Amino acid sequence: MHDIKYIRDNPDAFDSGLGRRGLPSLSARLLALDERRRRLQTETQQLLARRNEASRAIGAAKTKGSDATALIAEVAELKERIPALEAQEQELARELEESLAGLPNLPAADVPEGTDETGNVELRRSGAPRNFSFRPRDHVAIGELLGGMDFATAARLSGARFVVLRGQLARLERALASFMLDIHTGEFGYTEIAPPLLVRDEAAFGTGQLPKFAEDLFRTTNGFWLIPTAELPLTNLVREEILDEAVLPLRFTALTPCFRSEAGAAGKDTRGMIRQHQFSKVELVSIAHPEQSEAEHERMTGCAEAILQRLDLPYRVMALCAGDMGFAARKTYDIEVWLPGQDAYREISSCSNCGDFQARRMRARFRRPGEKSTQFVHTLNGSGLAVGRTLIALIENHQQEDGSIVIPPALRPYLGGADRIAPAAGTAGN
Repeated sequence: MHDIKYIRDNPDAFDSGLGRRGLPSLSARLLALDERRRRLQTETQQLLARRNEASRAIGAAKTKGSDATALIAEVAELKERIPALEAQEQELARELEESLAGLPNLPAADVPEGTDETGNVELRRSGAPRNFSFRPRDHVAIGELLGGMDFATAARLSGARFVVLRGQLARLERALASFMLDIHTGEFGYTEIAPPLLVRDEAAFGTGQLPKFAEDLFRTTNGFWLIPTAELPLTNLVREEILDEAVLPLRFTALTPCFRSEAGAAGKDTRGMIRQHQFSKVELVSIAHPEQSEAEHERMTGCAEAILQRLDLPYRVMALCAGDMGFAARKTYDIEVWLPGQDAYREISSCSNCGDFQARRMRARFRRPGEKSTQFVHTLNGSGLAVGRTLIALIENHQQEDGSIVIPPALRPYLGGADRIAPAAGTAGN
């Protein structure tokens, strides 16, 4: 949510930020609404003051035995006018709030220019794609060879964009999630949370999913929303709170299922597990001091990178351009893992600094010691990592010619010490 005071003081900067997002200049329209609302507010306050003054004058006139007919008529008229003005002011305030709520965050000054993913800038790479001595399979072929990835049964159960994982691959997915959580909590200081998977409108509004992206979500028949990411409940843990400055930063992590309608993804990534309606993700959320949020953003990205490094998975880090960032982000780094089956890097984590954009929507603040006034916190979120995509990356990058998968040493304790997963005898082959 944008601060109308900021727009009043910086209309050109606001319009410039919207322009970098590919949106037209809107400050004039918003400020006109705000001016009308403030004018009505001032007029209402003046009339309330006059009504009170006239009411006191009526009392004084009656005490003196004077004629108060004109004053009584004036008060009666004011009692009719004031509610009408208040209703107009409230309607303008609602219109202004709805207009502001539908606008994305403004990009940070150092965000690259660009309108789509072609404007993203590569910052660094880690690891090199493996040179295979055989033609590498994609995760679908490997999963079916291992007998652990069943799309046909999932389609009978639920339709497209679902999968049933069985046996070794189901255990491998669980092992990856446990590994991620242990690293983030044990080494990086995140507090593990087991949040609700169903949330109310207010929570979805707070992180920016509502009202603009309702079609991307699943809704229950009694009005709850299935979470598209644990960012939603984790960030809302501080909703309407006033925190002590000393507790910042707060760092939360959670493993949850995520549910997405993929309304805008028709025809995209229809093969395999890349883009599904239901998937597991380990989420990272930080509630930070405004002066620390940029450093916290770098730290969070490093925490997500560490998982890929320990799994020996090649990746690159991209700074997203202004036109490719998510709605609530002011700056985003995408981590893209190498997938041999697609011969391409694909997003596996998106780490965003949202500044005070979400905090304003949630009314989440902090107070410095000895001060009465409060400030909005900054919120950050990132995947640490998407478990299904990590599973894909692991089996594709560590596949062997016989169809087996070599397990990275860091993950072996989570699989009872096993160093590989192999297909059943007689099923290997190209």
